[in-house]
Amino acid sequence: MVRHWYDQNHMASSFTQIHQALADLLPASLRDACVTSIYAKGERLFAAGEKPFYMFFLSSGEVLLERTGRHGESVVLQRTRYGIVSEASLQSARYHCDGKAVATSEITAVPISEIQAALEADPAFSKRWIGMLNREVKRLRLQCERLSMHRVQDRLMHFLETEGQQGKYPLASGLKSLAAELGVTHEALYRCVAELEKKELLQRAGGYLKTRAR
Repeated sequence: MVRHWYDQNHMASSFTQIHQALADLLPASLRDACVTSIYAKGERLFAAGEKPFYMFFLSSGEVLLERTGRHGESVVLQRTRYGIVSEASLQSARYHCDGKAVATSEITAVPISEIQAALEADPAFSKRWIGMLNREVKRLRLQCERLSMHRVQDRLMHFLETEGQQGKYPLASGLKSLAAELGVTHEALYRCVAELEKKELLQRAGGYLKTRAR
């Protein structure tokens, strides 16, 4: 059995079923090595400085990658709500940041050593893996484009258009978490959302933030 990477007691909530998207990505020989667990809010996947044994796939929930800044502040490197987490660890001797769930999350651990072996032996898998990395690069380019915008409203609307589904985005961890993703203060985001709601351009309902047609 694949050992759990952090909390042995967490194995009680683990199961072998994996998300279909991950099953489609991985070769059949690698799927049986995966372990899926339900993580509680605040639970850690890995810590900076640890040797990577696993890569992670987030099926639902939210995971934050962060490190401590020069002055002790938390620096958000990535916020993921679906897909591969810590893909850079495939070629790293140590994790370069902390990874933790910031909402109840379903997460699958895949052994890095077995991914590396499969990439060398399976050309079709290698091609699928490169495609996944290309999609991640596109997502990061959109993030850079968004952070270059000066107005909070522009960043928010760009985020909803590119990261949401039909202008609708789940607020699993609230507006304060979204503010960190946008690189603005939560006070500025609260004011922006209130103004857009007043103009009937935005709506908060059912745990979602969504755009409204005028």
